Amino acid sequence: MVTGAAGGLGRALCLRFAAAGARIVALDRDATVLQGLTFREDIAAVRIACDVSDEADCLRAMAEARQAFGGVDVLVNNAGITHRSAFSHTDPAVIRRVMAVNFFGALHCTHAAFDDLVARHGMVIAISSVAGFAPLIARTGYAASKHALHGFFDSLRTEVEPLGVKVLLVCPSFIQTGIEKNALDGDGSPVQHPQAIVGTRATPEAMAERIFQAASREQPLLLPDRVSRLSWWLSRLAPRLYARLMVRKLGKEMRGVG
Repeated sequence: MVTGAAGGLGRALCLRFAAAGARIVALDRDATVLQGLTFREDIAAVRIACDVSDEADCLRAMAEARQAFGGVDVLVNNAGITHRSAFSHTDPAVIRRVMAVNFFGALHCTHAAFDDLVARHGMVIAISSVAGFAPLIARTGYAASKHALHGFFDSLRTEVEPLGVKVLLVCPSFIQTGIEKNALDGDGSPVQHPQAIVGTRATPEAMAERIFQAASREQPLLLPDRVSRLSWWLSRLAPRLYARLMVRKLGKEMRGVG
């Protein structure tokens, strides 16, 4: 089961796991775009419209998945949104919306799939970010949602590993997906200005391959690119230096962001 499956990394993950012979449950809020997700004729797949921020909707989707395939072995919590706005110019409702999708969406889906994952000795994969362990200017809500994922899933791992369930946290830097195109401004409207990045953007297909391989090895953490690995160590060994360098590189976004 992959959330946020209609495009970008979610779509690439569906196709990569399908290529390995997995049966796919693709979830996305956008039912129209989701129907455009196609597989080879020999791949068993169902597409289910689901708003992960709605707990009841996640329970309904899980019931449909069980009806189709009997249960879920691997859950990929990929659905996510972001905002680009200084906290001083951000309506708290925007941060609540980001938390509702990025954190509570993962919580809802994991809770709905929990019995299956335990019974099948399955795996939960949470798509986090460098912002899950380090600060990110003009993304207070996004960073908070990703930090929350780490606290939740690192803690959950201590509970479920004795039951045979694996937990993988994935922390990429920049991927060629549509998440920034759909970013929210401080008032909740779509953001229009360009985004600064560090390094290069990975393709969704390349990132999906790295995630698939890490899942196959049952890794607890994946730092899939050079920027994420450098950020991990620098943010721990020299956090103030990391913050200064991050602001110097990405702080230009504050102009016009408010």
